[in-house]
Amino acid sequence: MRLIRHDTVDSTSERAFAALEAGDARDGDAHVARVQTLGRGRRGRAWHGSEESLLVSFVHRPPPPGPAPQGLTMAAGVALLDTLTGLGADGLRLDWPNDVVHEDAKLAGILTESRGLDPARPAYVVGVGLNVLQRSFPTELAAERPVTSLARIGLETTPVAVLEALHPNLVRRLHEARTEPGAVDRAYLDALGLRGRAVLVQGADGEHAGRLEGLDSDQGVRLATGRGETLVLPLPRIQALTLATAGWAESGRPGAE
Repeated sequence: MRLIRHDTVDSTSERAFAALEAGDARDGDAHVARVQTLGRGRRGRAWHGSEESLLVSFVHRPPPPGPAPQGLTMAAGVALLDTLTGLGADGLRLDWPNDVVHEDAKLAGILTESRGLDPARPAYVVGVGLNVLQRSFPTELAAERPVTSLARIGLETTPVAVLEALHPNLVRRLHEARTEPGAVDRAYLDALGLRGRAVLVQGADGEHAGRLEGLDSDQGVRLATGRGETLVLPLPRIQALTLATAGWAESGRPGAE
């Protein structure tokens, strides 16, 4: 791993993309910042990053053809979960599509991006933001959704220690996303904790409810409905995937019996 350290930057992912555009980037480069001012998450949401966080973006340049970006996000999520569990954290799971949570409080977010992708030379940036040392959070941040940190859940470590442990896990899982995507799919589905459960999927074409039967990074999510059908919903079109509430039956209608 080649480590590129920054003090205060707009975004570690922006620094990684700048290196790619300049022709200075290598596969596995890790851009790390003490503070970032314009970090972002999925769908343009802001990611608040301070020196108490791990703020890192990895350059990934796999051999062509590159895997689907959603597969890389899944691989990165599994790698981060592997790492934190290995360091001693308990009670963690993945929250669709790119968050690590502890009892529904957000601990980390992951964002995989590509720009001007050349199929002959695929290049991606995998950004990770992890709350490590925080004991408290700004009121406006906590108002968005419940948030937590490794320190608050009882794991005493440092951003540097997490990065050192994360890198080999990420390398392994990103390699799997290309060579053995089914292994990543299964690990990701297990990490969601929703296999075989009634879920609600919000997609570009509306809402669907059913029992989650499987997940494939190329084909999508498989839902068994109460009407004896199997729906396959492509991953890029899924906006949210959550455990269904009691008001949703497998027929996909609220309040159905």
